[in-house]
Amino acid sequence: MAKVTMLNMAGTEAGTIELKDEIFGIEPNANAVHAVVVNYLANQRQGTQSAKTRGEVRGGGRKPFRQKGTGRHRQGSTTDPSQVGGGIAFAPKPRDYRYTVPKKLKRLAMKSALSAKVQDNEIIVLDELKFDAPKTKEMVKVLENVKANKKALIITAEKDDNIVKSAANIPGVRTALVGTMNVYEIVNYNSFIVTKEAIEKIEEVYL
Repeated sequence: MAKVTMLNMAGTEAGTIELKDEIFGIEPNANAVHAVVVNYLANQRQGTQSAKTRGEVRGGGRKPFRQKGTGRHRQGSTTDPSQVGGGIAFAPKPRDYRYTVPKKLKRLAMKSALSAKVQDNEIIVLDELKFDAPKTKEMVKVLENVKANKKALIITAEKDDNIVKSAANIPGVRTALVGTMNVYEIVNYNSFIVTKEAIEKIEEVYL
């Protein structure tokens, strides 16, 4: 089991915590992570893009100019894609980009992402994270104390509105729960800040 030093909100050591190798100590599978990240991004697409085909463009009722004698190409309709204001060839239409990936692949990708954070020393474990009231300044101070990168993902076991609101206005900082965190965000953020309680819940869910 990998041992990681725990910090408190002041940035000083508050003991160590053992991370289970089955979740935080596997050899990261880059292919699994890539597949799940691509799936996540595809599922985020709205798919509302649309353009008119030649059948939907207004006009085209008569031949725009005579067949011979103009020195121009022969054209039968103003809606042709080659005409200015004509329809679009192979026009994009609204579609659903969503698709699913196997659960086993998702779990492997999650474990790979978590293990990579441990290997790259980008995981910061806090003994606890609590605020009496929403205070952006206090959250900024905590991030400075633990030497977090500008792009930081904060994971908690349970929803705490004081934590969420304290981090909401800080650029590059996002909060998530153990149940809502995803591989894309873990990979995308440089600092992975997680509470001791959240670590226990992650091991409970993914073991």
